[in-house]
Amino acid sequence: MLLPDAMTERLRAAWVIARRDFVAVVFSKSFIFFLLGPLFPLVIGFVAGSIGATVQRDLDRPVVGVALPAHEGDRLVMARDAMADKLGGLPEFVVLERLRADERFDARAVLRNGRIAAVVGGSLAAPILTGTRERVGELRGPLSLLAARAQAGGAETYPPVKVDLLATSAARERDGRVLTAQAGQVLLFLLTMLLAGMVLSNLVEEKANKIIEVLAASIPMDALFLGKLFAMLGVSLAGIAVWGTGYGVLVLAGAKSMPVLAAPAVGWPLFLTLGFLYFAMAYLLLGSIFLAIGGMANTVREVQTLSMPATMMQLVVFFLASFALARPGSWIETVSAVFPVSSPYTMLAHAARDTALWPHLVALIWQGLCVVLMIRFGARLFRRTVMKSGPARGRKAKKAITAPA
Repeated sequence: MLLPDAMTERLRAAWVIARRDFVAVVFSKSFIFFLLGPLFPLVIGFVAGSIGATVQRDLDRPVVGVALPAHEGDRLVMARDAMADKLGGLPEFVVLERLRADERFDARAVLRNGRIAAVVGGSLAAPILTGTRERVGELRGPLSLLAARAQAGGAETYPPVKVDLLATSAARERDGRVLTAQAGQVLLFLLTMLLAGMVLSNLVEEKANKIIEVLAASIPMDALFLGKLFAMLGVSLAGIAVWGTGYGVLVLAGAKSMPVLAAPAVGWPLFLTLGFLYFAMAYLLLGSIFLAIGGMANTVREVQTLSMPATMMQLVVFFLASFALARPGSWIETVSAVFPVSSPYTMLAHAARDTALWPHLVALIWQGLCVVLMIRFGARLFRRTVMKSGPARGRKAKKAITAPA
């Protein structure tokens, strides 16, 4: 365990490296081209949007609850199954309760507390459809057709469907929060993928011109790595601030803004705060991996070769987190939340869907611990590959001198 003086010295050295790298990058001409970088990942954004649409279709499967007298609900479900092939896009019908004569059923309570998108009550001769305006508009016609088919002997006329409109439902609110979670994951992925590569490029440049060897001989390697990571994180945040300001100016000038997303479960202020923290953690985790890759490589070509698996790993991590979003409460979500690199994406989606706050505290502590461990591992690996050249030649020379003639 480091003494307080030693810890202070390491932090001071890390601050010197961070300030040096931050100033060198921000006040360089290449930073202007870096700010133009988001123009290129737009294609990736479209691809991620198509993947998100697929996940959304998998999630948006409305379930219609049926609460009809006696076995009328069963006949309605059978009619739905018989007509499913002919009427594409029919939702799933589930019998909630078989009512007795004159028994009442609280459809609104079901919609507030479950995944049910709409409820069919009344009777087959006079069905009552309870749901939001959107769901009622989709289901009113098909329900009349199914009710006519389900009546004993088959009715020749379609019964009128009465409606009971709701402002919203638990299913609709859940779907809106899923869309917000999805948008947060895509934005976090795009920013991390775009910005984390700066750590590797900066390290490769200094390794090629031998500056890194001078720095490694002057300060502890873990302080050097920590300083470089936080310097590039600061540069990334500066870039995000510029992009955000530019987008705000375009919106004020009359450009079309993004669609309004449903409010996350934890509220927008806390969701944005968690988004900032999870971006920082995702960046530090991926940046520490890139630094370790730089430590294993001796040439620029080797760095480019080794960085390809890390880039592909980003895509795999994003796909894992997206798949976990469609499987809440499953072992896939648990694995995605525990695995350090995918944890920020999964936990940001969790903030959009669930109001619990303690999982985020645990996740941030776990991610921070993983950052520390990865930095120490990368520093040791880098020290062995960069600083071994002198001692290695010295040992060889010593063996050559002491070898018998």
